Amino acid sequence: MTLKELYKEIEGDYDDVMSRLPSDSLIKKFVIKFLDDKSFELLQSSLEGKNLETAFRAAHTLKGVCQNLSFTKLYKSSETLTNFLRPGQIQEEDVIQNQFAVVKQDYSKTASAIKEFAQDD
Repeated sequence: MTLKELYKEIEGDYDDVMSRLPSDSLIKKFVIKFLDDKSFELLQSSLEGKNLETAFRAAHTLKGVCQNLSFTKLYKSSETLTNFLRPGQIQEEDVIQNQFAVVKQDYSKTASAIKEFAQDD
């Protein structure tokens, strides 16, 4: 799988990431490093523990990482969750859990594709 194919599979924006990280080797380095990021795990455990403040920070971090790497689909779902968790917003548990399910699905697809991409290398 090529880097372009990976981005297509995860519904990311290869051209956008190339505008920030103008070499495949640099993009590849950070894409694979994404698997080491603990934001998703912290988000999941914080939601399970009903710690919405920490969940907000984790969702916000995940959103930022996805934006920087142009993981468009995961960025959009994590942005929506971040906004639901933002302090001062009405935080309805069922809405948050439903959106987290979307983030979880997008994250799983992204992480699986990156693992496959890393193995092909």
